[in-house]
Amino acid sequence: MYRRHILTLLLALAVLTPSALAQTRTRYTEYINQYMQMAIDQMARYKIPASITLSQGLLESGAGYSRLAREGNNHFGIKCGSSWTGPYIIATDDAPNEHFRAYSSAAESYEDHSRFLRTNRRYASLFDLKITDYKGWARGLKAAGYATNPRYADNLIQIIESYDLNKLDYAVSRSPKRIDRMTQRVSTDHPVYACNKNFYTIARQGDTFKSLAKEMGVSARKLRKYNEVPKDIELHDGDVVYMEKKQKQADARWKGVWHTIEPGESMHSIAQHYGMQLKTLYKINYRPYSFVPRAGDVLLIRK
Repeated sequence: MYRRHILTLLLALAVLTPSALAQTRTRYTEYINQYMQMAIDQMARYKIPASITLSQGLLESGAGYSRLAREGNNHFGIKCGSSWTGPYIIATDDAPNEHFRAYSSAAESYEDHSRFLRTNRRYASLFDLKITDYKGWARGLKAAGYATNPRYADNLIQIIESYDLNKLDYAVSRSPKRIDRMTQRVSTDHPVYACNKNFYTIARQGDTFKSLAKEMGVSARKLRKYNEVPKDIELHDGDVVYMEKKQKQADARWKGVWHTIEPGESMHSIAQHYGMQLKTLYKINYRPYSFVPRAGDVLLIRK
């Protein structure tokens, strides 16, 4: 795909100052918040992992700042090919003056990307992989020739793991209606994320259980119950707030994994991080409810 832009971006990242690196992370986060739901919708319809779609969009478009994305809404570096009859942009990539598809919107680009993968024989084997196998998908895309950069798969995997995009692949129900219902229940000021077959948002300064419950269309009592929070505890900026009852245990991919406690973490914050019920975390670690973890302690996430 758009190799020239990818190589330029990676070289730039290698020499970024701390302030420039922070700006890059901000751009990546903004892109994820803006296009996450679009990637989830595409996954529900075409069975392409949302993590793969988002990571490709981030990498190919430079988080939306590439020329192809800005001038042609092309977020995936897809060239015209013999079948394309629509508008195009001329740019230099593997050869001078190559033709790249141009779209009327980012949504059209995301849709075309899904169809491009779904209808192209060379990517057919990818759809035999599990929707949660983002590493297999990343390596399969490289092996099938999506990009010429030899580190293309590694770059996608690094982006996915740096921003926890793989959580989106685990959270989506088989019912597209549930996805729409859950992600539309909060305002655009509170982006919706996914973890362990559930959806959550991040509290901001001034948020309360009452105000978020009103946006979500549930009672504050239920919202507190979902998040295992008593009446005398209020929200703080950055708190994870689940929109439904959490799963009894963490996702299967965390089986046998140990979590090292970082400063400031609590049993509750760790349970929220993995989208699991707090009582399970105590139980599988044989800890009483009075236990207070210290930095450096380890906890089993799932048996």
